[in-house]
Amino acid sequence: MASFSSTASADPTNPLNALNIFNTLSSEAQHAPSSGIIGMVEYARGKEGLIPLWVGEGCLPTPDFICDAAAKALKAGETFYTHQRGIPELRQSIARYHQRLYDRPFNPERFFVTGSGMQAIQLAVRMVAGVGDEVVLPSPAWPNLKAAVGVASATAVEVPLDFASDGWRLDLDALFGACTSKTKALFINSPSNPTGWTASLDDLKAILAFARQKNIWIIADEIYTRFYYDDARTNAPSFYEIARDDDKILFVNSFSKNWAMTGWRVGWLSAPPAVADVIGNLIQYSTSGVAPFMQRAAIAALEDGETFVTEQINRARVGRDKLLDRLQGNNILRYAPPAGAFYFFFGVEGEDDGLMLAKRLADEANVGLAPGFAFGQSGSAFMRLCFATHPDQMDLAIDRLNLWLSKE
Repeated sequence: MASFSSTASADPTNPLNALNIFNTLSSEAQHAPSSGIIGMVEYARGKEGLIPLWVGEGCLPTPDFICDAAAKALKAGETFYTHQRGIPELRQSIARYHQRLYDRPFNPERFFVTGSGMQAIQLAVRMVAGVGDEVVLPSPAWPNLKAAVGVASATAVEVPLDFASDGWRLDLDALFGACTSKTKALFINSPSNPTGWTASLDDLKAILAFARQKNIWIIADEIYTRFYYDDARTNAPSFYEIARDDDKILFVNSFSKNWAMTGWRVGWLSAPPAVADVIGNLIQYSTSGVAPFMQRAAIAALEDGETFVTEQINRARVGRDKLLDRLQGNNILRYAPPAGAFYFFFGVEGEDDGLMLAKRLADEANVGLAPGFAFGQSGSAFMRLCFATHPDQMDLAIDRLNLWLSKE
């Protein structure tokens, strides 16, 4: 009878054996990058009294009315396989939610429930890109966007945003110039994580016109659309305001940010109904659908959660205003007021290594930030701070930052 060898030569902890095992993996798996954000979390997680502002979530737990809906569904026995595209009631709720935001009817058949916004991104990328293909995206960008393209065997082409003290800007000529015959999609995250850059409606019109002309897809990450700080509008400009139902746009979204459900891992994908079967199949072959009791919680979030969303937005606005007010006039800081999302992306004059700077701030100021290199080379001199936190925590973090900066 065959048995596993217990000799030293078969020791999986042996570096040579480990390398041999690693080299048998697919190229996509081997080159999936480590998260620079998680790396910073691991570096400073155990520091006593540290204020953790490095990840993209607020400080509030999921509201009781959402949790209660999940518990009720569990008690009712909703623990079996379910609709791979999402239960009809949730898809209808998502359609009604969009109708409230954009004041026009939406077909529930264009919405698909996914196991997080991240899975929605992965599905979108896999639908439109593969070996030898390219996806063009503005940068600095959330690292998972580029990684999702790489895992799909395609190549992410980054177009750096231009930094100015009055706001980050996207050069549309540079964006369009980066597209080649290999380009299958433009990935537009607006409002942006981490910079807060937000495309104007004119920007979106130009991007959509270009995509139509070149017959390429748009992957629209509008997860932060509710977190927008222009008083002239309730929500950030959206492709939904200008697109036809048959436009080649894949919208990705999530329950994580608006309804404090980051740990639930529930999102949705919006797409032309013509590709419904493809999306359903991809969901089937990955997760076979989101747990039905979690979908009941998502319905509660959409139908009864508007007051809570408003609270989340107000909390983020307060954090943003505190930062901009109390850091104003500090000449060694480099930053642009974020137009949307809930991140403050900043650097320090004379410092071009955001990772070392983030480590120093963790060690010397006891404030945990995400290093900018995690968001692409164009962000390497910056750091990201999430300001969607408790006002008292925000005050204390600013006190510590100001004290540290005063010693520089």
